[in-house]
Amino acid sequence: MAELTLVIGNKNYSSWSMRPWVLLRQAGIPFQEVQLKFNAEARAQGVEAYSPTGLVPVLLADGAPVWDTLAICESVAEMFPQHALWPADPRARQVARSICAEMHAGFRELRGSMPMNIRGAHPGKGATPAARKDIERIVSIWQSCRERYGRGGAMLFGGFGVADAFYAPVVMRFATYAVGLPPVAQAYAEAVRALPAVLEWTAAARRETEFVAADEPYAE
Repeated sequence: MAELTLVIGNKNYSSWSMRPWVLLRQAGIPFQEVQLKFNAEARAQGVEAYSPTGLVPVLLADGAPVWDTLAICESVAEMFPQHALWPADPRARQVARSICAEMHAGFRELRGSMPMNIRGAHPGKGATPAARKDIERIVSIWQSCRERYGRGGAMLFGGFGVADAFYAPVVMRFATYAVGLPPVAQAYAEAVRALPAVLEWTAAARRETEFVAADEPYAE
């Protein structure tokens, strides 16, 4: 088994870091954590020692770096097939990969106008027309996956997997900005927030005291 070290940024702000951390922790896969702190421009200080891109997160597998959230999660699923982090059904697996890629590359207005800030409470902020369009698409994804593939549990494809780790930071955004959700999406969001790994991450995020201006557009 590879020895894993995950290098992350601030838990309050780093949505990219949250995904692989939650995936590993919720799946019960052992890893060491190295947390770097963001500067005022939300750049992780000292990351050059770990990441060829200068970005977090980066996974060190026996010391060798794997960077980019999607590559990290794919690699983890490949290294630990016994955890079934992708759905077993081929069509469900295709959909799961598609919605992770969509999360990875899309929803730019939501990211920009509603940055992740677990400690924050900014009801109604950032709800631009383009952000609302992103929210509608995410709700559509959640409802479709739950209805078509979610009968085996409370997650998008029943049991916990990569797709749920990918959308966990969105769940936190919806809480911070008090986004109203229809019943199926609301139930899913509540189930994600109740995951032990998410509870652990959010508790740590709320203990952080660093203020990163680039991620605080609504601070007074």
